[in-house]
Amino acid sequence: MSHRLQIRSSRFVIALLTLCVVPATCLAAEDFVPGIQELYRLDRLPTLRESVKVASISSYDRTGGNNDGFGGEYSFVRKEPGGLVLADLEGPGVIYRVWTPTPTDDTLEFYFDGESEPRISVKYRDLFLGVHPALPRPLVGFGAGGFYSYVPLPYEKSCKVFIRAERTQFYQINFATYPKGTAIRSFTTETTAEQRKNIEKAKELFSSAGKDVSAYVAPEGGRIETIKTKLTLEPGKASAIFSVDRPGRIVGIRLSPADALAGKKRDVVLRAFWDGDAQPAIASPAGDFFGYAWGEPAVKSLLFGTSDGVDYCYFPMPFDKSARVELYAEPGLDRSVSLTAEVLFVPVPRRDNEGKFYALWRRENPTTQGKPFTFVETQGRGHLVGVIQQSQGLESGNTYFFEGDDQTTIDGELVIHGTGSEDFYNGGWYDVAGRWETRRSFPLSGCIDYKKHLGRTGAYRLFLGDAYAYRKSLLQTIEHAPTGNDLLNDYCGVTFLYSQDRPTCDLSLPRAEQRAVVDLKRIVFAAWWNIPIHAYSYQNASLVKGGEKIDDQNVQFLSLQTRGGDTFGHHFVSFACELPAAGRYKIAVDAVKGPAQGQVQLSVDEAPMGPMVDFYAEKRQRVAGVQMGTLDLVEGTNNLLFKIMGHNEKSQGQAFDVINVICEKVD
Repeated sequence: MSHRLQIRSSRFVIALLTLCVVPATCLAAEDFVPGIQELYRLDRLPTLRESVKVASISSYDRTGGNNDGFGGEYSFVRKEPGGLVLADLEGPGVIYRVWTPTPTDDTLEFYFDGESEPRISVKYRDLFLGVHPALPRPLVGFGAGGFYSYVPLPYEKSCKVFIRAERTQFYQINFATYPKGTAIRSFTTETTAEQRKNIEKAKELFSSAGKDVSAYVAPEGGRIETIKTKLTLEPGKASAIFSVDRPGRIVGIRLSPADALAGKKRDVVLRAFWDGDAQPAIASPAGDFFGYAWGEPAVKSLLFGTSDGVDYCYFPMPFDKSARVELYAEPGLDRSVSLTAEVLFVPVPRRDNEGKFYALWRRENPTTQGKPFTFVETQGRGHLVGVIQQSQGLESGNTYFFEGDDQTTIDGELVIHGTGSEDFYNGGWYDVAGRWETRRSFPLSGCIDYKKHLGRTGAYRLFLGDAYAYRKSLLQTIEHAPTGNDLLNDYCGVTFLYSQDRPTCDLSLPRAEQRAVVDLKRIVFAAWWNIPIHAYSYQNASLVKGGEKIDDQNVQFLSLQTRGGDTFGHHFVSFACELPAAGRYKIAVDAVKGPAQGQVQLSVDEAPMGPMVDFYAEKRQRVAGVQMGTLDLVEGTNNLLFKIMGHNEKSQGQAFDVINVICEKVD
């Protein structure tokens, strides 16, 4: 059986292909109970939640400072003989998420319904490693510096989380409380066949990031129709990729090739309209909607991202009467954009207890002194199911703004206070090797990028069982400084939510020129910390990270120390410097002069590109912004080579102690 849907679009639609209807996976028909089913019943994601409270217990600094777990002063709710109580919750309820970047080998225990013996007793670290049979991977996991568990832990009467330790550090425990009488059965390791089946379904889904998961999104018994459209965008016009005048729901959107939406201008907009509404329910730069980072594909999550050159989204989007999804090209579009779009549709109307899907894009550039960045502030009933964040400092070499905490106010009450920005996204320890330092994607969260020299980092997080449900109002914010929101930055975010009525916040987009990525002109590469080394002398040399007090200041640097000659001539060090744009750049260094320093020159293809600079001085001194030359550089990685040409006759050696390498664009 097949269906043909009429799509009203521009003359740039090249072809419309209607594929055969495929059956959705039939899902369990038992009565729905909060817990494990929420991890795979994506068809229920639009369903308005019955919880009476969503909240979190965390180690955040109660004084308003930044000691969110470093010292452990706030890393418990009370002390008891033998250890610390991390949470003491009244039921009926469910713990949906446990996170920490600082697990230990101390024993973590979960006590249910006032029992004297724990039903779960496990090494804190092992909670996240898949060691415990009731806590399997990939429902638990680790990466980007953080450890997390999404195994739901339901409790009928109460749940106490206890660690047998004198001290612990960072943690967050997210939970929801349900009305008295809700049929919640407390967690037990003695699972039924049906419960084991549910766990296997959740594990299968969590292993499917980047794959077609529409079978989990379609309602039970629904049949998926795939509408395929090929189109070329025209500046200043909207092109429809889906349009129907009957009730139903979208269970998937795919666009390809992903490169067609790449770029820093954010000048192609994805819009969706439900039930004849004149204002869009989705209004976002198309790339950012799929998790792009500063114009590049960056995410492969469970519900949105890019895989094998295809952008995808599998949020269920139910509607009552009609729907239209379109791509709008800004009048200033200066390139050809040709795409293939696939929209997956199921003719099952929105149910009375389901919200409609909304996506909001916001930017604050700069952020407001003294106020956090706001993802969304709205009235009504609904639940938050996802956020994407792109954050950039206004100065190179600093991502200290990521110390800021997330805060969630539901129905007028502050119920969630985080412990740091990367913590909100299940990570930890930004700018540390092997942790939050590069692009990483996991099923429900990840780091979309980390580039200290560009002052950039960002992340995403999806909410399934742990969705932030509200009945009257929602305010979701994140700080942009360790304390006081006193750092000015460039923040933008995409927020995904379901709402019973249209959100009361403004969903409109700013003008195209106010959306474009802004690249820093002056890029600082911290040689003393983590600038990539392309190469250095082949013999008779060593690179050493050092630090000392110079003129009452602590100065850290990377020191090239040499003796004798090198294999191919002069000693050298070459830094791999990644730049956001091609152009002509002035090259400078912050360095240390001293009695054993050499004479250094910037070189390209064995030719000098600037003056030979003598770093000799009678005593050690820090020097800033020493000009080394001017080069034409490309977007991406450039290898900047500094040669030690010799030394002053007074110098005791020919070392080069470099603090920073600076590239400043001049055109």
